[in-house]
Amino acid sequence: MVEQEHTKSGRFMGWYFGSNLLMRILVGLSLGALVGLFLAFNPGAAAPYVAYTKFFGDVFIRLLRMIVVPVIFFSLITGASSVTPHQLGRVGLKTMGYYLATTAIAVFIALILAGIFSPGSGLGMAGDAAVQGKSAAQTPLAKVLLNIIPMNPMESLAKGDVLPIIFFALVFGIALAVLRDSDNADVAKHADSLFHICSTIAGAMYKVVGGIMQYAPVGVFVLISVVFAQQGAKVIGPLVFVTLLCYIGFAAHVLLVYGGILRIFGFSFIKFIRGAHEASITAFVTRSSSATLPISLRVSEENLGVSRSISSFALPIGATVNMDGTAIYLAVCATFIANAVGAPLNFEQQSTLVVVATLASIGTAGVPGAGAIMMLMVLEAVGLPVTTGSPVAAAYAMILGIDALLDMGRTCLNVTGDIAGVTVVGKSEQQVDLSKWA
Repeated sequence: MVEQEHTKSGRFMGWYFGSNLLMRILVGLSLGALVGLFLAFNPGAAAPYVAYTKFFGDVFIRLLRMIVVPVIFFSLITGASSVTPHQLGRVGLKTMGYYLATTAIAVFIALILAGIFSPGSGLGMAGDAAVQGKSAAQTPLAKVLLNIIPMNPMESLAKGDVLPIIFFALVFGIALAVLRDSDNADVAKHADSLFHICSTIAGAMYKVVGGIMQYAPVGVFVLISVVFAQQGAKVIGPLVFVTLLCYIGFAAHVLLVYGGILRIFGFSFIKFIRGAHEASITAFVTRSSSATLPISLRVSEENLGVSRSISSFALPIGATVNMDGTAIYLAVCATFIANAVGAPLNFEQQSTLVVVATLASIGTAGVPGAGAIMMLMVLEAVGLPVTTGSPVAAAYAMILGIDALLDMGRTCLNVTGDIAGVTVVGKSEQQVDLSKWA
């Protein structure tokens, strides 16, 4: 153990890589805000600082954009093909129906909150005429839905067209799942090999994301300091407000949606929270649905009485496809960014956001920080791409600076939703030990 610690501390920049990433990001955010505020009161120093440091922030944005398409593509293929057609029977349909329905409801709740409170309004970060014209140029919803089907999937991948990539990856993943379940042993073997290749590539992409996030403290420091240097202290209030609004959305979803569904199925919401709280707290701390999965399985069986046959099937799927907290985060923060750059989302864009955020939940990895990658995809779909040096990139940087705080809440909600899902599906299949609820 001592030898391991010595090796860890003695490696290259062990003082940096050996420390907690969340704390590093928060330190970067805090120092960036302080430096930016200092520069805001010294305009003569702000311009040279922005000119010399902007490169380091742009590097971070480009690294994030680099990883979006491969993460979406291989995550969706792996997620869709991990459930065999045999498993997608009655229980599978109930589970997937619950997960997708609650995710869609989560987006609607977030859009209602965002519509009422208008996060980001008045920031006035727009500086690009092209951004101002996005709302008017937005494609009608009917055409957006038609354009989901790609005429050339390879072209969509090359261009980074998000919706066609999602559609093709899902279709490909389902087809691969059918082949994996084939009666032809040779076909099933090769399909299984392809599945493992895609799964390995997806895992490699998550490692790349992890590597990029090691640079996040530096990128966040530069991006936030530039934003504060240019905008001054007026951005502090909106950032605190959007954080509170996300957590209000998280709490509303737990109370109204999960509480309501559990009540319909005859369960006590208070007893559910008591039974699931260990997994929920672990998810809040670790910010990872996947890392919390063993605890979710245990509390579902031991505390809530869900049979192992239900929990062992539905919870792993939930850790991959059920991302209600991420959906609320995407909707609230996308609205914040749109308002901040002076391009509020119209009805068509909001409708697109519902579709994209729901489908994107299937491809959001259950690892820390994955939601921030999906935010890039959502912004692209509603006509607000994050390009280096743009107002959208600056507003995105503000959200990225507080992403760790938002990630804790959304992951907690994701895991709580997974457990609520297996509980009601188990009850519908009469595979819940009701003595645990007495």
